[in-house]
Amino acid sequence: MALVDLNGDERLLLLRFVCSFAWVDLEVRPSERAFVARLARRLELDEAQHRQVEGWLARPPSPESVDPGLVPGMHRVRFIRAIESVIAIDGEISPLEREQLLRLAQRLRSLERQT
Repeated sequence: MALVDLNGDERLLLLRFVCSFAWVDLEVRPSERAFVARLARRLELDEAQHRQVEGWLARPPSPESVDPGLVPGMHRVRFIRAIESVIAIDGEISPLEREQLLRLAQRLRSLERQT
């Protein structure tokens, strides 16, 4: 299944998670911004959706909007891979970024076991 197979809400959710991880170290670097822009283009967002994503790059999404329970089971691996990509794009993964990614992966695994 390709990224374009995500529905509109799932595409925005993926980008919300990616943007939130770009903010983990409290700074969205140009390489992270460029990654998000490329991902948004690949997901074929409309203009309103692009504006939402730009908003998340200007200010991080609220914590409750990036609840792992919102991630559709069939797309969990895709979300993790996209997040891994954004945190690695600048050439360094901070301990905090690594810790947050590990927490998300563990939470998604626990959700998988519950279903």
